[in-house]
Amino acid sequence: MKSEFKIISSLIKQNSHVLDVGCGDGVLMEYLLKEKKVNIRGIEISKSKVQNCIAKGLTIIEGNAEEDLKQFPDKSFDYVVLSQTLQAFLNPENVINQLLRIGKQAIVTIPNFGYWKIRLHLLLKGTMPITRTLPDEWYNTPNIHLCTIKDFVFFSKKKNFNLSKSIAMKSNKISYINDLNLNIKNLSSNLGIFLIEK
Repeated sequence: MKSEFKIISSLIKQNSHVLDVGCGDGVLMEYLLKEKKVNIRGIEISKSKVQNCIAKGLTIIEGNAEEDLKQFPDKSFDYVVLSQTLQAFLNPENVINQLLRIGKQAIVTIPNFGYWKIRLHLLLKGTMPITRTLPDEWYNTPNIHLCTIKDFVFFSKKKNFNLSKSIAMKSNKISYINDLNLNIKNLSSNLGIFLIEK
C-alpha cells in the first residue's frame, strides 16, 4: 500500500487541492497531508469509515461518488484521486468523466486482472483468484468491473483521455508503460497507476 501511496504522492504538486474519491478510512489522505501539505477532502459511502476520518480530523463528505460527484463545480480540484475503487462502480465510465470534469487531472489506480498469477490461477484451478489487490471471494466482492492495465489504456485512447503518466507496479518495483511494452506490463504487473486529463 505504501508503495502505491508514494507513487500517487510523486504525481501531486505541493499545496494542491485534492479530492480522494472512495477514501476509506483516510489513510491516503493522511499520507498526502504529511508528504505534500495538500488541501485535501474525501468522499466515502461507508458511514463507519466517514466517522473514522472525522475522528482523525480529516475533511470528508459522506456520499455515493456515482451520484454525488456531480455536485462539485468544474475544475474545483487540481487532482482527483481514485485508488483501487474504479472496479467497484456500476458505471465506471461515468465516474471517470466526473473525475475529469471536477479535477484538472485525475489519478486512477487499478488492480490488474491481467497479471500472470491471476491468469494462471484461472487456467489451472478454474476459480476466481484471491490476491492482495483482489482479496475477496467472488460472491462477496465489491468488484463488479474488473479490468486489466491493457483494458484501461485502450479505454483511455478510445475516450480521447490524455494518459500523462502510465505506471506499472509489481510489489515495490515500478516501471513506465508505453505502446511497445504494454503486453508485457499487462502480464507482469499487479497494479496500474494512471495520471489522466482531458
